[in-house]
Amino acid sequence: MAIRKLTEDILAVGVQDWDRRSFDEFMELPDGTSYNSFIVRGTEKTALIDTSDPDKYVEYFINLEDAGLTKLDYIVANHGEQDHSGLIPDVLERFPDAMVVTNAKCKGILLDHLQLSDDKFIVVGDNETLDLGGRTLQFILAPWVHWPDTMFTYVVEEKVLFTCDFLGSHLATTSLFVQDPARTLMDARRYFAEIMMPFSRMIPKYLARIREINPDIIAPSHGPAYNDPEFILDAYEKWVSGPPDRVVLIPYVSMHNSTKMMVDYLVDQLTGMGLDCIPMNLAKCDIGQFAVNLVESAAVVFATPTFLVGPHPFVLQAAIITGLLKPKTRVVGFMGSFGWGSKAMSILKDQLKMVKANFLEPVMAKGMPGDDTFNDLNEMARQILEGIGDPE
Repeated sequence: MAIRKLTEDILAVGVQDWDRRSFDEFMELPDGTSYNSFIVRGTEKTALIDTSDPDKYVEYFINLEDAGLTKLDYIVANHGEQDHSGLIPDVLERFPDAMVVTNAKCKGILLDHLQLSDDKFIVVGDNETLDLGGRTLQFILAPWVHWPDTMFTYVVEEKVLFTCDFLGSHLATTSLFVQDPARTLMDARRYFAEIMMPFSRMIPKYLARIREINPDIIAPSHGPAYNDPEFILDAYEKWVSGPPDRVVLIPYVSMHNSTKMMVDYLVDQLTGMGLDCIPMNLAKCDIGQFAVNLVESAAVVFATPTFLVGPHPFVLQAAIITGLLKPKTRVVGFMGSFGWGSKAMSILKDQLKMVKANFLEPVMAKGMPGDDTFNDLNEMARQILEGIGDPE
């Protein structure tokens, strides 16, 4: 990857991972990802902001050599996860005089995972600074915007803010800055859904902090940098604090068509009421796209056949993910079918205890749905409309 200038004194030396197709061995990465890393040069000292995933050892060190890095004073670790920190031991081996600059929480994680020596750390607190000579690094602690150790680094004179995972996107691209806003927004929304949404309660605080700083450039650790930061800040504010869209998300599986008949009927009723619906057959879709659709859906209705007394495993997985991601949905419903008995609805509901929403009574059909089932679905549709409320 060619070395590129973020600004005159800041070089981008990260690595693109074009072929990576899974995150945490679970969520799909349709557009790959990048491991962004930056060299900041002052007149006296040089700092490296984050490193790279260990799988990219060769490409990363070629980049450091191409950047002419012959002396390094500091390695700034904004976050302890190995896709950012994994090559710190190798960088220290190459530059043994360098010190790792990070916060106390991150130091603990790096000690646990990378087995670094305790005497290689400089621990910084919120708003502390480090002078490189004409370039000042300011450290902004941002715990629980992602992990408890997350930190931002701000180059004061250049007005460049490195936000680590926050505001990033899983997108491999040769573009240093955002060139295709629509595509970047799509990948950033997936990134938010899969990684940031569980921390939505904390995010407004750090969005406000960033707006106070008013950086010219925001450079996260994944995806292209933003030379128009309003683009991503506005998107995050909508995802976190804006009202959900008048959309009903219906994740479902149907083994013998009974549940599918119920899904189709409910979609027709809700559409006739002026609501948009997204039915998702979980046997045929990307679970990451399900997470994306959770971001702004005002209602979610889980639909499942009974599978060995419980819900179908794909629907159970979706419910577990929903419980962990804690979307801002207002209404949650359940429906499905069974042959002789079922605990599917109670099992699904148990996975959603952390979701703050109005939970509707389940609608269950024994065998093929009939008039009684469809009447119950009419009532469910009415309650969904009422729970979503009028357009805001």
